[in-house]
Amino acid sequence: MKEKRRPQWQWLEPLTLLGPAGIWLTLLLLLPTLVIFELSLVPNIRPGDIVNPSGFDNYLRVFESINLQVMGRSVFFAGGSTAICLLLGFPVAYWIAQMSAKRWQNLLLLGFILPLWTSSLLRSYAWVSILRRTGVLNSLLTSLGLPALDLLNRSGAVLIGMSYSFLPYMVLILYASLEKLDRQLLEAAADLGANPWQTFSRVTIPQTRPGIAAACLLVFISGLGDFIDPELLGGASSMTVARLIYNQFLGPTQNWGFGSALSMVLIAAVSIAIALWIKYGDMTVER
Repeated sequence: MKEKRRPQWQWLEPLTLLGPAGIWLTLLLLLPTLVIFELSLVPNIRPGDIVNPSGFDNYLRVFESINLQVMGRSVFFAGGSTAICLLLGFPVAYWIAQMSAKRWQNLLLLGFILPLWTSSLLRSYAWVSILRRTGVLNSLLTSLGLPALDLLNRSGAVLIGMSYSFLPYMVLILYASLEKLDRQLLEAAADLGANPWQTFSRVTIPQTRPGIAAACLLVFISGLGDFIDPELLGGASSMTVARLIYNQFLGPTQNWGFGSALSMVLIAAVSIAIALWIKYGDMTVER
């Protein structure tokens, strides 16, 4: 039998399917990134200046000690909020996925999603009213005869605000992973004499490790780029990369070249983290 000849236009099918997404990514991701990279090569660019790429001086400035401290503080806030969200979100997600009745699960998840329906700016201002010296928290403490706490404009306030902002994302991703947990393996571990901690560490965690990694990566990346919480809750002493970039573009310094270099470093760091997770994220499941 003769083989059927494939239509000559069949090679266009992948382009037809991938074309809209490719155009979208090119216009809204690739081209803006290339523009930022071009600006990052220009020293002391201000609004209205002519763009003449000259070198990597802005990138060298990124690694000055004062800027490394800012980047380290950003990593601290992102990592701290990720750890807090994981510690708070995992028990909640586990309870919703495994312990609560099926008919209540959607309603409970909706309760965690509701804060995302309001502006992040309003949520941060709400924490300002709670944590300030004359706020709700200190009013409650003084009414109970306890000393007031000075939390606002400190690192603790930033961690509280960021953890509150990103906790719904952590819960949703962990819930999607925990919902698929094989209960038969849990019952088998109990029948074999495993205590609750052994069952949790040797059965639950290995099955949900990809979900944990994905949730932590999402929260960590979001924390690196968070601007509102450090700005409103941290004060001048809580300078982060996002705030530093803002100052270079819209603040008093107005150095677009250095701000673009900071943006490119942040983009590269996030891209490397995502690439490593994509390549090695499933290796823990095979073990």
